[in-house]
Amino acid sequence: MKKKPIILGIETSCDETAASIIQENNDGSINILSNIISSQFDIHKEFGGVVPELAARSHAEKIDLITKKAIFESGINVKNIDAVAATAGPGLIVCLSVGLNFGKAISASLKKPFIAVNHLEGHAISPKLNSKLDYPYLLLLISGGHSQFLSVEKLGKYKRLGTTIDDALGEAFDKTAKLIGIDFPGGPKIEEYAKLGDPNKFDLPKPIINRGGCNLSFAGLKTAVLKISKTIKTKEEKFDLAASFQRTIEEILYIKTKIAFKEFKKINKKGNKFVVAGGVAANKKIRKVLEKLCYEEHFESIFPPLNLCGDNAAMIAMVGLEKFKKKEFNKLNYPANPRWALDKSAIFLKGAGVKL
Repeated sequence: MKKKPIILGIETSCDETAASIIQENNDGSINILSNIISSQFDIHKEFGGVVPELAARSHAEKIDLITKKAIFESGINVKNIDAVAATAGPGLIVCLSVGLNFGKAISASLKKPFIAVNHLEGHAISPKLNSKLDYPYLLLLISGGHSQFLSVEKLGKYKRLGTTIDDALGEAFDKTAKLIGIDFPGGPKIEEYAKLGDPNKFDLPKPIINRGGCNLSFAGLKTAVLKISKTIKTKEEKFDLAASFQRTIEEILYIKTKIAFKEFKKINKKGNKFVVAGGVAANKKIRKVLEKLCYEEHFESIFPPLNLCGDNAAMIAMVGLEKFKKKEFNKLNYPANPRWALDKSAIFLKGAGVKL
């Protein structure tokens, strides 16, 4: 029986130092042999956000230890690894360089193929780690740095249908949490605060909700939260603001995703799969709202497991596996690309003067 490929994945695009080893089973399913993630919450907490230089230094200190731990937990002899996949972009250039160069070094020392991976592509096909997922499908990628609707035609072929014209959704969650007084990274805690508040207490704006197709905007919402936060005096009001913010996001995503479904159907008449990936995909209320919409619109909703929504190396290894099977390898001089878009033909839609 032919040996199924074993892939080592490495991820250091932002503030997670991660390494993972996966292997494809005989039936095509994926066995995650190890998936180690080391976060840097304590390092960046006092600054209220990620400091690139500190993040890169932490990656450099941890990457060897994290990778050794991933190899040990996998039970695999390092010589049996078939390829090394590392995130090459997008992300913080000083952080990307750490994992990318480390991956190249392992590849060279083992004399195994090297595969440069787009971090967003890792999120895009992450559900393949635990489900049979066929192309094409509609993807909603919602994370700390990205918010976009994409038609996923096949590995390496993407058409962007909509994107944020300002803030990413994860960024809006984190900034709202900071304004409410939740320590960084506070975005995931907004949902917990929201459970204790009145979602109808504050009437928050839904920017470009009736225009711009399925493009998104969160800057105006964030500004409204800032103004209200200055008037809040009690913890109950903080809960109410979190609940109102959560409800507003749910309503925005419901409306914009419904538009995205129509856009997707125009180019893929038989497609009916909807994948939600990225860190914000772990928000359970958002999942329920989008599952309800899928039921109404006859789409099948697919989410990665909660532990694979955020940045991780298993998804990088997954892309590596797909590319390994196609023999799509990269040279060891492949550069880091901090602005690596999935749809290279898509128009840049950020900054002042954007017209929709």
